[in-house]
Amino acid sequence: FQAEDGIRDVERSRGLGDVYKRQIPRSILTRLSFLLKPLIKIYLRGNKYVDPIDGSSFRKFLPYGYNNVRENALSPSTFSLERHRLLWLYLKNETDFFNKDLKVLHFAPEAAFLEKFKKLKNISYDTIDLNSPLANIKADICDLPLDDESYDFILCNHVLEHVIDDKKAMQELYRVLKKDGIGIFQVPINISNKKTYEDFTITDPKERNKAFGQYDHVRTYGMDFFDRLEEAGFMVEKCEYTSKFTSEEIIKYCLPNHEIIPICRK
Repeated sequence: FQAEDGIRDVERSRGLGDVYKRQIPRSILTRLSFLLKPLIKIYLRGNKYVDPIDGSSFRKFLPYGYNNVRENALSPSTFSLERHRLLWLYLKNETDFFNKDLKVLHFAPEAAFLEKFKKLKNISYDTIDLNSPLANIKADICDLPLDDESYDFILCNHVLEHVIDDKKAMQELYRVLKKDGIGIFQVPINISNKKTYEDFTITDPKERNKAFGQYDHVRTYGMDFFDRLEEAGFMVEKCEYTSKFTSEEIIKYCLPNHEIIPICRK
């Protein structure tokens, strides 16, 4: 699966990525984005929007979009997107993630979370990815070099849509999760579709972009995504957490309107 979701988010933000990504190598663009972050924070400072991950406030967030640009999507301070901020609020308000002793496995660690999670004293924190230099374990999600029931909490967000054999990946996630453990496995879902659309004969990046909405995706999940998780053994809760917030809070934190957080228990 693709490495470091958060870095890709930064590269795709309009003003950093869309204009220059075809001309500047990704490694240089990534460094530039982090070097520019302090200046962007100063330029956009204000009180209208708040990033709940670090408490920073701004007059506006950065636009973001791979095909369709969304205004006020990317936080200038943490580079979080709407779904990252929603997940942070869920973890903070609805779980013991920040205060209970937990062994945590984090796939393709997002830039928005990585340093924050590393500093938590209550968790034993492992990051994992096939290619990312940010991950301390290099491994294929379909063949994990990990013992059965190793982790209390697993985060694996926006990864499975990149994996050909996602059912095998789900089985591996189930295997390494402890009994009574929790896994959160967000993916892009078309909630209008009952069935997942996948066609493995489509391999050209441009054609994948047309078919699945992004050049490195291999499917577009429908609502049967949750059935796949249940077939792997998980008990699944479809958490529409945005509904817990007022319209004012949704605007303030720039949260998604229709994001479903899959809460998977073993």
